[in-house]
Amino acid sequence: MKPLHDMSDSAASASVSLDRLFELAEVLGAMMQRGVAERGLTTARAGVLWALFHEGPMTQRDLARQLQVTPRNVTGLLDALENDGLVARGSHPTDRRATLVSLTEEGRSTTRALRGGRDELAVALFGDMPESQLDVVRQGLETVIGRLRAIDLTGR
Repeated sequence: MKPLHDMSDSAASASVSLDRLFELAEVLGAMMQRGVAERGLTTARAGVLWALFHEGPMTQRDLARQLQVTPRNVTGLLDALENDGLVARGSHPTDRRATLVSLTEEGRSTTRALRGGRDELAVALFGDMPESQLDVVRQGLETVIGRLRAIDLTGR
């Protein structure tokens, strides 16, 4: 990478913008880790709870697919969450070979608390921002996320 003083103004601005995104990712990641750790979770276990909260009960295979992890990884996560009383595994109503995973009442309560923390942060960050400014932020982030996903898919 060229030093900033050797780049065009546009390239330098893009580089600084990427640095800000990396900083944002670091700060948000640390906040998320603290938030889930306060509830005795890891980010991976919280991801399982979040998926079940939004999608409802599902098979372990579907859960692995949604989380983009191996079925073996999901088994380990579910073992821990089941031991903590946050999820339950049961028989699938139509496929006797499949196991259906669902949140327990404690799991739903924990996930609602996580969502409440997220909603509080959203208000703290964006609550007093004019809608027109929020639209610009959302559009910019959607563009960046779309480009990152495209880069990731092509392996560049």
